[in-house]
Amino acid sequence: MNAPILTILPWLRSFFANALLWPSMHVQACRTWLGVLGLAAMSAIAQGAPTHWWLQSTALTAHELAIVVNEDDPDSRALAARYQSARGIPVENVITVHAGTESNLPRTRFISLREEVLRRTPTGVQAYVLAWTQPWRVDCMSITSAFAFGFDASYCSERCGASRPSPYFDSDEHAPMSRFGMRPTMLLAGMNATETEQLIARGLAADFSMPSGTVYLVRTGDAARNVRAAFFADTAKRYGPAITVHEIGLDELAGRESILALFTGAVRVPGLDSLRFRPGAVADHLTSAGGQLIGGSQMSALEWLAAGATASYGTVVEPCNHLQKFPHPMAFLRHYLDGASLIEAYWKSVAWPGEGLFVGEPLARPFGARIVEQDGRRWLVGHSAAPRGALVERATSLPGPYVRHGLLRLPAGPFRVALPDLPAAVARITLLPSPR
Repeated sequence: MNAPILTILPWLRSFFANALLWPSMHVQACRTWLGVLGLAAMSAIAQGAPTHWWLQSTALTAHELAIVVNEDDPDSRALAARYQSARGIPVENVITVHAGTESNLPRTRFISLREEVLRRTPTGVQAYVLAWTQPWRVDCMSITSAFAFGFDASYCSERCGASRPSPYFDSDEHAPMSRFGMRPTMLLAGMNATETEQLIARGLAADFSMPSGTVYLVRTGDAARNVRAAFFADTAKRYGPAITVHEIGLDELAGRESILALFTGAVRVPGLDSLRFRPGAVADHLTSAGGQLIGGSQMSALEWLAAGATASYGTVVEPCNHLQKFPHPMAFLRHYLDGASLIEAYWKSVAWPGEGLFVGEPLARPFGARIVEQDGRRWLVGHSAAPRGALVERATSLPGPYVRHGLLRLPAGPFRVALPDLPAAVARITLLPSPR
């Protein structure tokens, strides 16, 4: 009778995880279940049942994401419904508002709109996805940063100056709302319904796919927009052991295949239709107006999505060429290759994101780790940006207390590590982040 109980441990762990956030009646119910589970686990040990392993979450889940729907956009509700169904997002996490359909949502209207969204956001939600293409801007801020932080002019430049930094930049925090009081936000957008459907499909196809492919760091002859090239050599040196990284010129880009990430700087990128991206790939170009999605004078971030990328980034107002206002390739790869979701890795790569628009499928997670059973053994399978550890702890019941058992050594790149046999009902694994 103990085996069936142990098989529902992953669900029960998720059930208990938010217990401290619930009303007292739920806490009492949680305690009752914990007692039952603890007795079951102790009985399982006595009967020699196999250890139940679980892996602590290191990425945003569907239950922690809320979808914001624009009632003024006839396509928004349908898009949100498709995404909710595809990702299994709880219905209570869908929030409808009237955001208009102009590119720029005035700050006064936005402030009241966001207050309404905050009131209706369930406890435990850590991030937002906006199911529309317009609006993409709130005066001098991108709409994704305005939703994340609230409208605050300090996140904007003045005379090409610095803007307020994000506490989330290159952070190992997995609960940004709980820790920093902000919810990273991404626009789920496209030129038309077909493109957004394909975007969702690419995000789903990316999950746990452990793709092989190449990160392209693309230099240009445009000195003002080539400033990220200062990071390229260090990025290739640090993460070359984990993934293929190539530095190339813009004139060498056409026809490239199996693209995992692409970072460049150009007003327009030639040969987009000749590129082939892996599901979950990101691509962006450092320029003044990539976040002006429709009708701008420069290449739109949406053009990367139309070409097959799963996410992109661009600024909605003139940012000047501050490196801090654009994705840092090294920071992005550290988090993405370690198994973060796309929204987390991309947001953590930008130090000053106030003017920057994040667009794509937020939950795509190609490098997430899993526990699998094969050949009569359990294995930890995943990917690392660099050599790192995985802490193994054991306990007699799910709530603990846990005691340290040891540390698994994980190499850079893909890994498949056998889990040890333990005299315990429950064992958990905590993946440690790769070093900076």
